[in-house]
Amino acid sequence: MARTPLLAVRGISKRFGAVQALSDVRLDIHEGKVVALVGDNGAGKSTLVKVVSGVSPPDSGVIEWEGRRVDLRRPLDAQNLGIATVHQDLSLCDNLDTVGNLFLGRELLRFGILDEVEMERRCRRLLSALSIRIPNLRVPVGSLSGGQRQTVAIARAMIGKPRIVILDEPTAALGVGQTALVLELVERLRAQQLGVLMVSHDLENVRAVADRVVVLRLGRNTGFFDTRYATQEQIVSAVTGDHSMAVTLQQSLLPRGLPEQDALDVAYRYLPAQTGAGGDWFDVIPLSGARVALVVGDIVGHGVHAAATMGRLRTAVHNFSMLDLPPDDLLAHLDDLVNRIDKDEATTRGDPEITGATCLYVIYDPVSRCCQLARAGHLPPALVAPDGRVEYLDLPDGPPLGVGGLPFETAHLQVPEGARLVLYTNGLVEDRRRDIDRGLELLRGALADADRTPEETCDAVLDALLPTSSTDDVVLLVARTRALSAGRIAQWDVPLDPAAVAGIRASAGRQLAEWGLAEMAFTTELILSELLTNAIRYGSGPVSVRLLRDRSLICEVSDTSSTSPHLRYAAATDEGGRGLFLVAQLAERWGTRYTPDFKIIWAEQPL
Repeated sequence: MARTPLLAVRGISKRFGAVQALSDVRLDIHEGKVVALVGDNGAGKSTLVKVVSGVSPPDSGVIEWEGRRVDLRRPLDAQNLGIATVHQDLSLCDNLDTVGNLFLGRELLRFGILDEVEMERRCRRLLSALSIRIPNLRVPVGSLSGGQRQTVAIARAMIGKPRIVILDEPTAALGVGQTALVLELVERLRAQQLGVLMVSHDLENVRAVADRVVVLRLGRNTGFFDTRYATQEQIVSAVTGDHSMAVTLQQSLLPRGLPEQDALDVAYRYLPAQTGAGGDWFDVIPLSGARVALVVGDIVGHGVHAAATMGRLRTAVHNFSMLDLPPDDLLAHLDDLVNRIDKDEATTRGDPEITGATCLYVIYDPVSRCCQLARAGHLPPALVAPDGRVEYLDLPDGPPLGVGGLPFETAHLQVPEGARLVLYTNGLVEDRRRDIDRGLELLRGALADADRTPEETCDAVLDALLPTSSTDDVVLLVARTRALSAGRIAQWDVPLDPAAVAGIRASAGRQLAEWGLAEMAFTTELILSELLTNAIRYGSGPVSVRLLRDRSLICEVSDTSSTSPHLRYAAATDEGGRGLFLVAQLAERWGTRYTPDFKIIWAEQPL
């Protein structure tokens, strides 16, 4: 999973009178990374810097430090956390020398007298650690060059040993040589594992040192870019607002993060085409029973139609997934939806059909370590074994979505713990100068390493395969499998006898006590009692119970009947109908899923 950022701002808004300076702005700064904040004058950059440095508290939103919410009401609050700000005006005293400026307001005293020797010694040590060269520490800083003055201001910020340094236009009005001096210092700050937020209008400087670029326009986020892959034209279009409607729509419809789950360690990369937005998408969807679904899809083409269709299909996949459908059934429903979309749009507006829509749907179960996979015209996933061996999974090749009339098939695969599942779109392995077979071989070579994390795998793959000028979107999803240990699973077979329910309740109570969850025993026993009684009374054997301790406590009761219970209000004269209503009130979530051999009624309680 991605590391927790040192500093994260979420939904920050700030108004000055009638002027809305910031609206729902977000920003992450990680340890050892340089983030550039760019935008035209009036974009809100200075306001965001003031919010982060504690000068101007936000009207709304959340600021987090290492995942913990903090309240920055004064500059001292930010400084105490480890945030140092170097403002554009530098605030240096021109008549003081370098030593005097570094220790201004924090002078060292010895016997009540300024300890000039110790201050100069510490000053030289700090400048040496930062590789800053000042010819004479005892001349007024007003006589230094612009670049030297900037490095002195940055060194003064480092006196307090911060973890994040904010640089507001550090290269403004500097010549080429002096700019290079400052940019080299920024790289040294990154090498010392500091987080750096650099506000700048010069995109060449930004691309020279920044790892990520965050764009503000009219007080709103309009782009987040990885400088390794983004072009200057893409960043400029975000700054100027020359984004097409399709790009804006596409970014709003794609996932903004990964859901919490313990079955898979997931990393992803999404890179839009340089020629406009396409219809590639991905998803990670937690399912019942601690399982997780991975989805990658592709709508051939670019523009608003492709982006809008992508959003419709992604929403449909979420809805079908909540029904706990197997992969082949889910793709069949999706295929029917695409057919209906085509007919409706051709009838009402004459829009083009959705041609070339593909999808790959995978369900991973950490209890059995079994994968269920089905594809609709999509490229097969790769499986990287724990020892680094790579194979492309030989899945039944279903037709692209919208063709209709042909069935889809689900493949079942046992996956070892620590293996990596790699899902991708054709933009990664195919372009005008490289056929798909060559791309797949390059991908195989980039994946063949036993020790990489999912994040490292993503970086290695993009370094090896990403073309310099991509005409198609690229989606890469890497998931390393985990297994739910036997100590977190309890299972019992239940005779078709109502008298057996009491014994199962007692066994479940003892198991919860072993897990340190004795306080949940009463509620769990009530849920199990209702579900078991229904299974014995209305279902058919064999009946079994399973408890899973994951992020939540999961109770599952299975039987071979195909009938499914329905939640309803019981009338005053009804003998039944109250049990499932009680389960729904006690559990956070509940539902039914079917397998080829039996059905499972499940209920989850938060831990």
